[in-house]
Amino acid sequence: MARRFRLLIPILLLTGAVAFGQNDTLRFSVRGVVRDAESGRPLPAVGVSIPGSQIAVITNADGTFVIKSPEQPKQLAFSLLGYRNLRQSVPESPSKVMSVRMNRSSFTLDAATVVTGDPRAIMLMAIQKINDNAPEKPELFDCFFRETVQKRQRYIYVSEAVTRVYKSPVKDLFIPDRAAVVKSRLLTSPRASDTLGVKVQGGPTMPVDLDLVKMRRLVIDSQELQDYRLEMMLPEMIDDRMQFVIKVSPAVQGNFALHNGLVYIDRETLAFTRIDLSLDMSDPRKATRAMLVREPRGLHFRPKEMSLLLNYTTDGGKTRLSYLRTRFRFNCDWRKKLIATDYTAVAEMVVTNRHEGGRELQIPREEAFKSSESLADKTSFYIDPDFWADYNIIEPSVSLEHAIGRLKKD
Repeated sequence: MARRFRLLIPILLLTGAVAFGQNDTLRFSVRGVVRDAESGRPLPAVGVSIPGSQIAVITNADGTFVIKSPEQPKQLAFSLLGYRNLRQSVPESPSKVMSVRMNRSSFTLDAATVVTGDPRAIMLMAIQKINDNAPEKPELFDCFFRETVQKRQRYIYVSEAVTRVYKSPVKDLFIPDRAAVVKSRLLTSPRASDTLGVKVQGGPTMPVDLDLVKMRRLVIDSQELQDYRLEMMLPEMIDDRMQFVIKVSPAVQGNFALHNGLVYIDRETLAFTRIDLSLDMSDPRKATRAMLVREPRGLHFRPKEMSLLLNYTTDGGKTRLSYLRTRFRFNCDWRKKLIATDYTAVAEMVVTNRHEGGRELQIPREEAFKSSESLADKTSFYIDPDFWADYNIIEPSVSLEHAIGRLKKD
C-alpha cells in the first residue's frame, strides 16, 4: 500500500523449496461459530483469544473458528469492531461446537462531544504518541498467512504459510524487522487458461512492510498527511474502548494515487487501533502505477480496487499489529481477445502467538523472507490433510474449502 508496494502480474512460477520447522504441540482444540445476537448472521474477522495467553485466531467469512492450545482452555474471549467484548466458557466435551452470540455496542455520548475536536490535531498527537504506545522490547510473532486468487468466481490459486515475524522496538533504528517461513503449501489450478496469475510481492513480509504505524507511511505520516482532507466521524467502540474515527480523503491532485479510508484512534491513549484504506481509483493511470510492477506484452490491465485493513490490539498498555488484509481487484484481457477477465487477489495475516525477549529472538538474515519474493516461488504443492495439525490457522470458509478440494483433484 505504500507507493512502492505493488502488484506483480507475471506468469506464475510454481516450483521451489518449502521450509519446515517445529512448533509446540497444540493437543487441544476448540471449534465454534460466532454470530450476531440479533440477526443470527455469521460474523467474520472476529478476534478469538485464550485469556491469560498470547494465543489468538480470527473467524473466517462463515464466522467459524478453530483455536488450538497446549492445554484445555476454560474460556475464550471475542472482540470485534462495533460489538461488546465477550468471554464465554468452553464446553467440557471437546467434540461440541461452541455457539457464540455477540451484541452490538451501545453507548450514550453527548452530541457536542461528537463534533468537537480537530481531526488533524488528533492525528498528529497520535503520531507523536506512537513511541509511547509501542512495545519497548523485541518480540517474535507466530503468524498464519493465506493468499488466494479468484478468476471470476472460481479459485485458481491458494497459498498458505505459518510464518514468524521479528519486530524490533520502534526506538531501535538499527535492527530491522524480519519474517521467515516455517511451513507452507501451495494449491493451484493446472489449467493452461489459468496461467495468468497474481503474485503479491513479499506476502509473508506483510507485517513488516505494511505496518503503517511503525513504518509511519501514508496517512500515518505528518508530511503525507498534508495531502489529505480529514473529517471527524461518529465514534465507535473497539475492545469496549471509545475510539475517535477520522475519515481521510485526497485533498490534492499529485503524481501519485492517494487513499480514502477511516482511521481509528483510542480516545484515552491515542493509540492507533484500526486503519482501513483503499486506493483512489478516480485516475486509472495513477492507480495502475501504484498496483502494477510490470505488464506482459499484449495485456490490458484495468484496476478496480486496492485496499488495506490493519487491526492493532493493546495488551499490557502496549499496542501491536494483530491482523491485516489486502485485497486487489482488476480485470485484464489480451489485445486479441474481446472479453476481459476479472481477478481478485486477497492476502491476510493473523498473529496467532507472541513471544517477548531480547535480540536472541531475531531472525537470521539468511533465513529471512525478502520483500521482493513471492510465496509461490518458495513453496511446493501439498495435499496432506494434517498439514496444519500443530498450528493455529484461519479456518477455511465453506467456499474456500470446496475450492481447495477441487484444486487437489485437478
